[in-house]
Amino acid sequence: MTTSTTTGTLRALDDTRGAVRVEDVYATDVADLWEACTTPERLARWLAHVEGDLREGGSVRATFTSTWTGELRVEVCEAQTHLLLAGAPGTDEATEIELWITPEGEGARLVVEERGLALAALPFHGSGWQAHLEDLGASLRTGTTVHPDGWSAEAPATGWKARWEELTPSYRDRADS
Repeated sequence: MTTSTTTGTLRALDDTRGAVRVEDVYATDVADLWEACTTPERLARWLAHVEGDLREGGSVRATFTSTWTGELRVEVCEAQTHLLLAGAPGTDEATEIELWITPEGEGARLVVEERGLALAALPFHGSGWQAHLEDLGASLRTGTTVHPDGWSAEAPATGWKARWEELTPSYRDRADS
């Protein structure tokens, strides 16, 4: 079992949609954490293969370790502090993923919130984001890829999937309470 300091919460936004918020503090500085979250080479170590224009007004195509693949539009990109990505408007993928990075003690805090998710899917996204942030921590500690066997749109990273499956029951319990 993996020990984690990542915390996650689920909340309803209305009768059909909700949000997942996960956060953790990492033993690195704000600049390094920003690079890990916005540089394609660093993202590929823990979260996703990303191609495109990762600046405000740009768009990227990503394939996450979870297999999610799609286009994201960069709505806000304030260097080292704030990133807002929007999925495909008018579809089930019409979510927003927002990141905030702040200094905390000798480290840096990352908060990730994904909004616009179907309520029934919140536990799956909560456990998924927690597994992603744990992978980020491992990547920051080792400076290498967390998933050397890779992943694709058809097959998730095996380590990510195992941790997601382990975490999902506790997120289901949170959704039910």
